[in-house]
Amino acid sequence: MGVDRDEGAIEDVDEELDDELDDDVDPDVPDDDGTDDDTGDDVEVVQQQTASPGFFGRLQWTPLLLVQAAHAKQAIVTALVMGGVAVLADRPAQEAGVILLTVLVGQTILGWHNDIVDKARDEAHRTPRKPIADGRLDPGAAWYAIVVAALILVPLSITTGITAGAIYLVSVCVGMLGNVVLRTGFFSWVTWAVSFAMLPAYLSYGGWGGQAVGEPPETAITILAALLGIGVHFMRAVWGLVADHEDGWTYLPLKLGLKLGATRLLALSTLYTVGIAVALGVVGYQQGLSQ
Repeated sequence: MGVDRDEGAIEDVDEELDDELDDDVDPDVPDDDGTDDDTGDDVEVVQQQTASPGFFGRLQWTPLLLVQAAHAKQAIVTALVMGGVAVLADRPAQEAGVILLTVLVGQTILGWHNDIVDKARDEAHRTPRKPIADGRLDPGAAWYAIVVAALILVPLSITTGITAGAIYLVSVCVGMLGNVVLRTGFFSWVTWAVSFAMLPAYLSYGGWGGQAVGEPPETAITILAALLGIGVHFMRAVWGLVADHEDGWTYLPLKLGLKLGATRLLALSTLYTVGIAVALGVVGYQQGLSQ
């Protein structure tokens, strides 16, 4: 579920986090210029500035609104990565293509569900380019799209084997569960780790046809995939730290963001995620995907 942001957004998040933290420590301490720090007004101004609709904020055609609400960047990147891994694992082109399409549909469902769940929050914080929150896309239309996509996802998933397909469907369900539970507290990373840990099994058990049954994935690959999911969670969380802090969330990325600042948190999260991705590549090259 990718999120589009304007240039300098990280710096804005850093400044807002600093203001929020200062306000928490002592809301009555005056600024250097002798005036009281009104963090709420500052956040309101920043939100109004960043919520400028622009071209994508004026879209009205339902199919394009559905694309906008699908977190398309994350969906496409995740699908391409999974398809690429399938190719590197010497899977035939037809299998790699089905895997790519399956993951694309699954990620799209997760994006729609996330925006439906976050409708009230996105509306309150005036999050830009959120057609469900700003009223351009009816939640009922998004739910209908989810049902249709799910009916497509099931046969797509089991095209490469019932076992593999069931594993991927469960991973999508875990992702949807993560949109509604655990996300605000310390264990927000759990659903990310679990859903990502299932992806190697989806590839490893896959083949061609519903009766295809492969082999279990390497344990090291599964563990590294879970760690990768945690890294992705932290990277994505950076962009919403201010809103999450305002809403009283207490999850780990926010706690670290308040201590380190958004820029450092993003840098460390990116470094961590890249490191895990490299480790996955090395282990996969040396040991292969399956046991």
